[in-house]
Amino acid sequence: MASPSQYPGGFDPVSQRKNGASWESGAAATTGAALPLQPGPGGVSAVQEHLIPDIHREPKKAGGHREAGLFRDSIHFVERDGITHVISEDYSYKSEPYYAILNYEMRGKPVWPSSSAVLDAYVVPMCLERARLGGIPVCQWEISQGYVPLPSIIYGLNYFATSADFAVVRDGEKAKEVTGHVTNKGKYPFCYQKIPMDATIHTCVGIFGRTTDSCSAIAGLSRKVYETFAIPLVTMVFVRTGGSCLLSSLAPTRFSRISASEKALLSAYLAHQEFL
Repeated sequence: MASPSQYPGGFDPVSQRKNGASWESGAAATTGAALPLQPGPGGVSAVQEHLIPDIHREPKKAGGHREAGLFRDSIHFVERDGITHVISEDYSYKSEPYYAILNYEMRGKPVWPSSSAVLDAYVVPMCLERARLGGIPVCQWEISQGYVPLPSIIYGLNYFATSADFAVVRDGEKAKEVTGHVTNKGKYPFCYQKIPMDATIHTCVGIFGRTTDSCSAIAGLSRKVYETFAIPLVTMVFVRTGGSCLLSSLAPTRFSRISASEKALLSAYLAHQEFL
C-alpha cells in the first residue's frame, strides 16, 4: 500500500482508513503538483501528467445517520486482499471517481473497477457487447439515425446522454417524440432494443454482485455482471419476457435512491463486516 507521501497531496484515503474511507466531492485542494506517472507500453505524454487532479481529502468519521458516509457524491475505498475497491454513485468519464481509479492504475496499484470497465459500462452498445462476452444474456441492439421498430427501448448516445435515462416506446408518435429529444433533432444517433409485446422492464441494484428484496430472482445475473465489470454499486436494467431475463443496460446509482436493505448491505461492506 502506498504511504501518504506517495499519494497526490500527501494523503492516501485507503491507508488512512482501510475499511470504508471516503471523501466528499467539491472539497478538493488543488496544489498544482503533477502526478508522478510511469509510462505504460504505449508511453505517457507530458500532457497526461496533468489529467488527474490532486486529491487532498480527510476521511469522513463514522457516526449517526452518516455512519457509512453515504452522502451525495461521496467516494469510498475498501481494501481487500490487496485490491482497492472504489465505491461511488457514478464513475463517468472525467468524474472524480474515474480519476481516483485512474490514479491507482497509473501508480500500478490493483483497483476495481478498472477505468476501461466503467467507460464501457455506461455506453449501452459497449456495455452489452462486454456483457455478452462475459456470458450474460443481453438484449439485441441497433444504432439508428431515425428508424425505430415497435415496441423498443431507446437510449441516447450523444455526449450528454446517460444510460440512466431511457424510454420504452410502443407507438409511432411516442417514438418520434423520444428520438427527436435524444438526437437533438437528428444531430446524433441513438440506440434501440426491440422488445416483445409482452416484455416487462425491471430495474435492480447490484452491490458487490449481490441483490436484495424482489431482485433475488436475478441474483445469478447480478453476480455475473459484477464478475464482468467489478462495479460495486450499479443499477441494472433487465427485460423480462416469458422465462428469459436479458440485460438492457447498466446505470449509475444514487445513494439516496437505494432501499433500506440495500443501504444496510452496502454499509456492511464499507464497514468490512461483509465481503463474500
